Amino acid sequence: MSAPPLPEQAADDSRKMSERRQPSKLRGGLAARLLPQTKFGGPIPWVIAILIALVVIAAAGGLSLRNLAENAKADLSGALTIQIIEADAEARQAAAGRVAKALTGEPLVTSVRIVPEAELNALLEPWLGAAAGSEDVPIPALIDVELTRRASAIEITELQGRLTETAPSARVDAQSDWLKPVYDALAALQYLALALIALVGLATAAAVWLAARSAFSNHRETVEVIHLLGGTDAQVTRIFQRSVVRDAAFGSFVGLILGVAAVWLLGRQFAALDSGMVGGGGLGLADWLIVAAIPVAGVLVALLTARITIKLALRSML
Repeated sequence: MSAPPLPEQAADDSRKMSERRQPSKLRGGLAARLLPQTKFGGPIPWVIAILIALVVIAAAGGLSLRNLAENAKADLSGALTIQIIEADAEARQAAAGRVAKALTGEPLVTSVRIVPEAELNALLEPWLGAAAGSEDVPIPALIDVELTRRASAIEITELQGRLTETAPSARVDAQSDWLKPVYDALAALQYLALALIALVGLATAAAVWLAARSAFSNHRETVEVIHLLGGTDAQVTRIFQRSVVRDAAFGSFVGLILGVAAVWLLGRQFAALDSGMVGGGGLGLADWLIVAAIPVAGVLVALLTARITIKLALRSML
């Protein structure tokens, strides 16, 4: 007659019998081998590449427009233009000289320059043709005035009143007021770029959602087997997430290269215009860092979308 088992041995035997009746927790490596075809592949990485390229172009364009508007405002906020509207050429030049002399005594003024008549004719020739230099077309005399700071509306009105006493035909114009419609148009284009970025971001999330749903549906039976073997939802989710990160990272990198190449080509085209205002829209180091962060943001959006999609799909299996 055998001796009864010790309490410790009985507990150990009971635990082993319980482990035989219940499936053990599946290891992550085995779970990954059971889902060997979770790679999205196909067109999805290339779709992500195209979408990321569009975001890069839109972001670079928006940043360039912001820089252009800020530089233009900085250059023109402290400047005025004085027009001498007089039909007689000699009287016009004499009035311009008196106004320039009066402006040199103003504490707000740093420099005064009478624009040469030849320069005005060159500026107007594309629109007026040969008539730009003709005496039959009276062209107002222009005086460029640089200020120490941006003048308020009251200061401009007071300056207009003092110059009217010197030359009744003088008219003061703030250069920043001329370009207000341009500033408004640039702001509208910046908002349009932001809207395009948001729409492309939603399109990227939708593409990843469709791909994740399709991949999960193709491996639904395998996922059920993994659950029967003791696999957890977290393990299944991680397997799909790795596939998403791999494909999204590849597509984002390709999209970054395509987008930067397009921005570079567009930059060369605009640089060929040789315009001072367009030159103020160049991208700085901070702007390029923002552009470089777009692929990272794209991968994070894809990862988050896939995680939510797979978790919802796993919950629907219960």
